[in-house]
Amino acid sequence: MTAVRSLEFVEMARLVRAALGQENRYAHSVRVARYAGLLARRHGLDRGKARTAGLLHDLARLYPKARLLDECEARRLPIAPYERAHPVLLHAKLGAALAREEFGVTDGDVLSAIEKHTTAAPVMSPLDCIVYLADALEPAREFAERPRLWRLALRDLRAAMREVLFLTMQHYARKGVPAAPPTLEAAAAFGVAAPGAATKEACASN
Repeated sequence: MTAVRSLEFVEMARLVRAALGQENRYAHSVRVARYAGLLARRHGLDRGKARTAGLLHDLARLYPKARLLDECEARRLPIAPYERAHPVLLHAKLGAALAREEFGVTDGDVLSAIEKHTTAAPVMSPLDCIVYLADALEPAREFAERPRLWRLALRDLRAAMREVLFLTMQHYARKGVPAAPPTLEAAAAFGVAAPGAATKEACASN
């Protein structure tokens, strides 16, 4: 499955609603799909892929911790120590597997965007960035910087990623908890690391 036509999207949305079983999470997924589509159109990317990844990104978000671990282990998906300590982070990885198994998604770009939407990663495609930003900046995320960051995302994906990751790192620092290693690596890749840390190009056009 690659680009999704409108009727196919409506049917997929119906199935996602049933799979999630919670209206708030379904509404969030629909908003992420919509905002991912808007960003894709603005930046000249495949809108169908963006909407599909946005709609399917949280398929496993409501799974209990034990189920997340069990289902990942059953599929022999790798589980890092930080994921075992914080199983909720596995919902992105498992969500990509469910998108493939239950919704027939085989497009690597879509699966990558689903898998990276929670922690980000040091290498992010434009579609990865779009779904990450749509998830972070959809209208129900109520924080002061959101409107400005959304306008920035419409103009410049890299700049928006940098600022969102900066706020994410601030959030973890305030809570006194470490960020996940992929988030730390993503922050460094987008220039949010401590002075002197190496940076590399991310979100480059494919």
